[in-house]
Amino acid sequence: MAAAEPWTIKRILDWTSGYLGRKGDEHPRLSAEWLLANVCGLSRVELYVNFDKPLEADELAAMHAAIERRAAGEPLQYVTGEMPFRHIVLRCEEGVLIPRPETEVLVDAALEGVDAAVGRRSAGEKDPDAALAPVRVLEVGTGTGCIALSIASERPGTHVTATDLSPRAVALATRNREALGLEERVELVECDLASGVSPELMGTFSVLVSNPPYIPTAVLANEVPAEVRDHEPALALDGGPDGLDMFRRLLELAPAALEPGGTLAVELFEGALDQAAELARAQGGWSLVEVREDLTHRPRVLVAVREG
Repeated sequence: MAAAEPWTIKRILDWTSGYLGRKGDEHPRLSAEWLLANVCGLSRVELYVNFDKPLEADELAAMHAAIERRAAGEPLQYVTGEMPFRHIVLRCEEGVLIPRPETEVLVDAALEGVDAAVGRRSAGEKDPDAALAPVRVLEVGTGTGCIALSIASERPGTHVTATDLSPRAVALATRNREALGLEERVELVECDLASGVSPELMGTFSVLVSNPPYIPTAVLANEVPAEVRDHEPALALDGGPDGLDMFRRLLELAPAALEPGGTLAVELFEGALDQAAELARAQGGWSLVEVREDLTHRPRVLVAVREG
């Protein structure tokens, strides 16, 4: 009797790709690679140089469970429990918004605000102690902590205060912060907007950054893929009738939170950015209001700079 064909890395990659494709996965090969790399503890590149390696029984069992979760429509990041974002890797879990690649553009805008603050201090600060004080960033709605932790890791002289209304999000962001060793540079506060932030810090932030819930309610109900709508938290998605409910609150907060010359950077629904820019200009007090595109050239981020 011939021995059963072993489930090698190549064989299970090929089988999984076909199975997930038939289940409606838009990127079945990529999903298969992510799942198998996670199960085997290998990088995606390492999978391809170990094609003939058979899987152990426990690896096969874990892969089978992961495949069925993905086939049922669960987001890949929840199945694997992690995802890369810019230069860091984050834990992800059900109940907390999954970071998206387009949010990297928002981080770029925030980092520009940090660099501008450093430049202002270097050019005009006569007090050496004040010049050495950390640039402060306020993030509202931190989720996994992807924005706050990216800023702190890429600009070591920066101190970030990050808030979230969800206890689950704050707990996950705390674990991500500890895994990256950024406890000294990122403060996490469970609160609505900035209600739990020390009043002494208001007016000292060089950047106010947020990826708030911004999908218009009707769009969320009728156009957003079920994978997102059914698994990710509505609290982090639903932006109200026009997608700007939270943006209006951020716009009210910004003058009190930001120092003169400070930057507001907010990710928004592509169809709402023109209206958001009009709201900012109507508010006044901004020397610059502009809309920036994401990696797919869609309007994505509003950037505004305070006068002064």
